[in-house]
Amino acid sequence: MSDNAQCPDCGLKFNCVCTQLPTVTVAAHFALLTHENELSRDTNTGQWLLKAVSSSSKHIWHRKQPCPALMRLLNDENYAAYLLFPGNESVSVATAQQTSLADNKQPLFIVLDGTWQEAKKMLRKSTWLQSLPLVHINPQQESQYQLRRNQAAGHLCTLEVGAEVIRELGNEQDSASLRTFFSHYMNVFQADKSGHRYTGEQFSAQ
Repeated sequence: MSDNAQCPDCGLKFNCVCTQLPTVTVAAHFALLTHENELSRDTNTGQWLLKAVSSSSKHIWHRKQPCPALMRLLNDENYAAYLLFPGNESVSVATAQQTSLADNKQPLFIVLDGTWQEAKKMLRKSTWLQSLPLVHINPQQESQYQLRRNQAAGHLCTLEVGAEVIRELGNEQDSASLRTFFSHYMNVFQADKSGHRYTGEQFSAQ
């Protein structure tokens, strides 16, 4: 791409990464409930999960009223909805998958897309979220996210959360491909924001 042209999809100027994003098919639906602050952040990683996973959707969180499109998903009898949030009564992804299949339904994983502080606020101020069963992940590796200075230890970004869910659903290859892409993207992003092309090891799709 031209050094003077910014890609309208990935927002990068020197190294477009759009064609390097893997396409993932998963027997579940990811519904990203995005905090409005994320809409103006170029460090948002939920955008890549949405682009990679065909069975996904984006919904904007509002304190006073839930998103109508998301409510339709929650009321759809074909789905079994779970809120991805740790808690004493949360179940594993595998348990959620097995329970859903036993009921002849597809898992619907609602992912709170924002900082950890924003995610807690979204849950605290949305009674309709509080009524959903919780599901948790068991990450096998530490977060590699380096695009925000306030990233707390032990917390994963939205794309990493999605990759972990995909892995725990039994699709380790696609999960690994997403993580490989993400590692490359962070290097390219940081180089791009510094005003130059990334010249390190080139990305190789798995």
